[in-house]
Amino acid sequence: MPVDSETALVVSSSSQPEKSGWTTLRVITWFSVGIAVAAVGIYVGAELRNRYKFKKRTPYDFYSNAGSQHASEFGVGV
Repeated sequence: MPVDSETALVVSSSSQPEKSGWTTLRVITWFSVGIAVAAVGIYVGAELRNRYKFKKRTPYDFYSNAGSQHASEFGVGV
């Protein structure tokens, strides 16, 4: 019987590092999946926003000066 308990001890101690490595791999995998889902969500959201803005444009949007004015377009001032 002492042989069996020693064998069980050796088997359990050798599987511990493998389980730790496996857990680390699972964490890295789930983190990568989360980052990919976030990136796809940002891309899809930007596309939907651009399509919404394109549908809501007015005839004045076709003029070259339509849009927000920048500070550099005005005079220098005193």
